[in-house]
Amino acid sequence: MDTKILVQEKYGAAARHVRQTNSGACCNPVFTCCDPVTKDLYGEAEKSGLPEGAMLASLGCGNPTALIQLKPGETALDLSSGGGIDVLLSARRVGPAGKAYGLDMTDDMLALARENQRKADIENVEFLKGEIEKIPLPDNAVDVVISNCVINLSADKDRVLREAYRVLKAGGRFAVSDVVARGEVPEPVRRSMALWVGCIAGALEEKEEMARLAQAGFTAISLEPTRVYNIEDARQLLESAGVDVDAIAPLAGDKLMSAFIRATKPGRACRGSSCCSN
Repeated sequence: MDTKILVQEKYGAAARHVRQTNSGACCNPVFTCCDPVTKDLYGEAEKSGLPEGAMLASLGCGNPTALIQLKPGETALDLSSGGGIDVLLSARRVGPAGKAYGLDMTDDMLALARENQRKADIENVEFLKGEIEKIPLPDNAVDVVISNCVINLSADKDRVLREAYRVLKAGGRFAVSDVVARGEVPEPVRRSMALWVGCIAGALEEKEEMARLAQAGFTAISLEPTRVYNIEDARQLLESAGVDVDAIAPLAGDKLMSAFIRATKPGRACRGSSCCSN
């Protein structure tokens, strides 16, 4: 099955599970990317005032809104925004004069995100349907691009990075959480399609990740590890995908980590209408 279709079906099932049962997406038996990857990512102050459905559908590996200082009046874009938690948090920070976009290709996730927006009563948010490889926004449209454990799911990561660069304004910031490999990930792990949705098999090696960002045009690139997955972490994830754990876990353990990845689109950041046409 095509990777994009597989991801869409799995995340759609996760969104339907949350809406129908009011329980976490990781409780959905068809979904493999759960604890320890997704646990303890948001503080109580951040969760306060947000709909429970936004937290229940959170399937990321980090907290990208903690990566960067969002300023009042800025425009932020969340790639593959899921249930909308990072969009809603961004909207709070940019304030009424700013805007937060969420982009997702899955109708069920978009429906859940819009429902969460209504419940949160946050107006400066817009959820768009589309793919992260072809962002439906014009050039130089946003100040900040964030995402939460989704770029590694794309089969065309270079195109995703080029698109992020395109929609950012000069001086705009790229700040994402993602799963990154420490050294080479064994081929048996990469061959498991189930692990693409489990946030592992598509992970780039950390030096390659930074090199691809540079190739897309970004500067001031940095990568900060936030959580390294040990053998027992790998065991949980691999068992849920039906893989021979004893054979694979020693190969995967300590080779994968969540990381904060930051970069900047070069140029002078705009402040007001005098320096930018978009």
